[in-house]
Amino acid sequence: MKIGVMSDSHENVAMIKKAVDFFNSRNVDLVIHAGDIISPIMVAYFKNLNMEFKGIFGNNDGEKNLWQNRLKEFKNSAKLDERYAEHDFGGKKFLVIHEPYLIDAYISCQKYDFIIYGHTHKIDLRKIEKTIVLNPGELCGYISERSTAAVIDFPKKTVEIVDLNTMEIVSQICIDV
Repeated sequence: MKIGVMSDSHENVAMIKKAVDFFNSRNVDLVIHAGDIISPIMVAYFKNLNMEFKGIFGNNDGEKNLWQNRLKEFKNSAKLDERYAEHDFGGKKFLVIHEPYLIDAYISCQKYDFIIYGHTHKIDLRKIEKTIVLNPGELCGYISERSTAAVIDFPKKTVEIVDLNTMEIVSQICIDV
């Protein structure tokens, strides 16, 4: 199983298109968005994903009822939860949050194999005991001037964060699966 991860796309249409092409070309099985997509109009671009789409709302996401209605346009299953969601993917326990306010408590409980978050627009990729903590940085590139996304690749046993403008790996770790 391969999982694409992005956050903080903030209506940057050009980068959303690049991310969709990137995840489709990498043949990921699922894409997770950690919040701040902003407008339901962005469905027009995200629905081109060839895989399942899961995400959470961020602090800037509005029109939640319209979002839920527009998700029906996806070819594959699509869902957006509030700012917190737990999932089991590939036999691993995932926590997806937008703001990292309680992240240290979530990490210390060691309940999750992966904790994915956004909001800060800063890359964070580290392993603490059994937990992989992942913030893929900002897709929009508005603050860091770097548009990044991540791929969790169970067969390769890696997590990579890639700059979508240069296609360079900017951070990578090995994982135990």
